[in-house]
Amino acid sequence: MSVETGTSAGTGTEVAAGVRSAGASGRRGIGVVPAPVLMLIGMVSTQLGAAFAKQLFGTVGPATVTLMRLGFSALVLLLWWRPSLRLDRRTAGAVAALGVAIAGMNICFYLAMARMPVGVALTVGMAGPLAVAGLSSRRAGDRLWIVLAALGIALLGWQGGAAGLTGLLIALACAVFWGSYVPLSARVGALLPGGGGLALAMAFGTLCSLPAGIAEGAQTLVRPEVLAFGFGVAMLSSLVPYTCEMETLRRVSALVFGVLLSLEPAIGALVALAVLQETLSPAQVAGLIAVVVASIGVIRGSRKAPASVPSPTLPKGTQQP
Repeated sequence: MSVETGTSAGTGTEVAAGVRSAGASGRRGIGVVPAPVLMLIGMVSTQLGAAFAKQLFGTVGPATVTLMRLGFSALVLLLWWRPSLRLDRRTAGAVAALGVAIAGMNICFYLAMARMPVGVALTVGMAGPLAVAGLSSRRAGDRLWIVLAALGIALLGWQGGAAGLTGLLIALACAVFWGSYVPLSARVGALLPGGGGLALAMAFGTLCSLPAGIAEGAQTLVRPEVLAFGFGVAMLSSLVPYTCEMETLRRVSALVFGVLLSLEPAIGALVALAVLQETLSPAQVAGLIAVVVASIGVIRGSRKAPASVPSPTLPKGTQQP
């Protein structure tokens, strides 16, 4: 993945320097924005990306959208962080595992989203990190929150028919990948501090999604309007929320950040209503509320955990589907 010599090398260096300079300027500019507002901007941006991605499904399929989102995101992050490709076997294995998790949760999220409302797919997927957080705690009360979340998911998935069941199963697969993302991202972050590990994992995830994405929509990937739309989805889904969350985490505690992040399913449902005119049944609204309440309950419970017990928290939303 090295840059070619000559003119190409100079261009790559200038682009990378420009991206880093823009990132630094952006951080200074957003410093005056209140942290909760930044978090809201990031979450709305993520869900706008999901809604626009669903609009693409009439032209390209979920696998191709996944390929474009991961590919463009990886390109920007690699230019931003410029990580070294010299990894030992342990680090390379952790990066590869994280890449598989990122690719799996994204393609499963988009496949589920094609069969059910965005808010439902997102809320079911969120059960993965919620389960990891609750089950890693020794507090009995956190298990009760998991039960509440399971009841909420049952309400969300109760649509009847094969399509509803298929969508629910795919969303649960997304939850598994998203849940595995939690410990894997922590491991990669410990081995490669900063965003370099994420950039490399995103690149590996792109390679994992390449065969399915090309097989599904190779002919559409040469159309400039499709690529432009895919780039927009990638920036809305990754770069904007990533920037907002990084700045938010500098100013607020993990508890506050986690509680704010727990509101994302509700924001996703509202954005889908505004952009896609997707409505939820009363039972699905009740299920969404149950999962949000359970998520907040687990996070708030982490504040009461003994010092010797790792506090269960939901992961950063950077790579949220």
